[in-house]
Amino acid sequence: MDQNYTMNTRDCLQRAWVNSMEMVRDFEMYSKKLENKDVAQLFKKFAEEQGKQAHELRELFNQYDNQDRSTAHHSQQ
Repeated sequence: MDQNYTMNTRDCLQRAWVNSMEMVRDFEMYSKKLENKDVAQLFKKFAEEQGKQAHELRELFNQYDNQDRSTAHHSQQ
């Protein structure tokens, strides 16, 4: 990361949302490929829980994204 670049709230939310979605995909894939049913079921549960977190992160990201766009629009006027 560039020393002159600082992450703001929107950036952190976006990065966390993307990482969270990757975890959902990974957990879901593991749950479908593993032969051990107990472990597969645990990964399925993790995918569902992570999906809820990803949804919350996306909602927050949308709020901040809209605020940033609104602020940028008003400052251009």
